[in-house]
Amino acid sequence: MIVIGLTGGIASGKSTAAEQLRQYGAHVIDADRLGHRVYEPGSPGFQKVVNEFGHDIVASDGSINRQALGGKVFGDPVQMKRLTDIAWPEIRRMAAEEIDAERTRGTIGVVVLEAAVLIEAEWIDLVDEVWVVYVRPEVARERLMARNNLSADQAQARIDSQLSNKERLAHADVKIDNSDTLDDLTKRVEARWKKLQP
Repeated sequence: MIVIGLTGGIASGKSTAAEQLRQYGAHVIDADRLGHRVYEPGSPGFQKVVNEFGHDIVASDGSINRQALGGKVFGDPVQMKRLTDIAWPEIRRMAAEEIDAERTRGTIGVVVLEAAVLIEAEWIDLVDEVWVVYVRPEVARERLMARNNLSADQAQARIDSQLSNKERLAHADVKIDNSDTLDDLTKRVEARWKKLQP
């Protein structure tokens, strides 16, 4: 079994690549999906987040009001770190459990941990290879503006808040450029997949 850590910046096409790998038969673990589970009522993460940020982030149905929580952390690096110090270890624990479950099952194949923050959260030790999907910054900006209806400045601010391509690619075993068409991305992912096959 090989575990791939698939990462990339905003609007890089990371999720598109993950979906393609899923269709080829890889078991994909989506760190974003695990992140949502951190906030589920009754979970250890839920209680830690409420204790840290106050009961006013709990909605009337007992769930965490993500908008209220977002209002407390976005644009504030100190508050964001308080949140990631709770969320990232919880996500890591769940991802490690899912990887171990695949190993125990005796799966011979590919497990993909899709995680935008794979490098920042220091989860590289969970994987055998790091695959980075990247695009030129101007392409990411254009895609973000079109996808999220943002101004050029808003899109650039989101790109600037993340690791740069250079920082990500320094950790990459496999580099997949998605600055061109979807068809080009598909061919590049397919070529990498074929190299994994015995």
